[in-house]
Amino acid sequence: MSNEVAFPVSRAARVTTFALGLIGLGLSTYLSITHFDAHLLACSSTGTIDCAAVTTSAQSYFLGIPVAFLGFGNYVVLTAINSPWGWKAPQKWVHQLRFALIVVSMLFVLWLIYAELVLINHICLYCTAVHVVTFLLLIVLTRVSPVQLGWVATADDEE
Repeated sequence: MSNEVAFPVSRAARVTTFALGLIGLGLSTYLSITHFDAHLLACSSTGTIDCAAVTTSAQSYFLGIPVAFLGFGNYVVLTAINSPWGWKAPQKWVHQLRFALIVVSMLFVLWLIYAELVLINHICLYCTAVHVVTFLLLIVLTRVSPVQLGWVATADDEE
């Protein structure tokens, strides 16, 4: 196959992924700001829901980098490649990166959910919101990327 993208993606998918990217970017920005000052968190600090316990735990770092910063960087890239300009990119690698990044992101989210539920024993509502946004992006991109990239046959290919 050439370096061009095989099939266009619906406007609904493009708008949805960009909106989800912006939401994820907003949430990860807030979590990055509050990472070093948990007093800024507008969240319960008692019981199972305890954002401060999660965002200040040992698991709030990965390889010495705050997870919130990794999420922010991830959503900067996801928002850019899910923007109207990102969807119009003629280079196939941009579209492959979009799908690969959301798969890796979701795997990391699964680790974070495990950490919250098993290791920390607390849940952060803002983290959960980022996890939900990541999952929704995975659903949309799993539906459109394989066809867009020509990884699966379409009805037109079989005729």
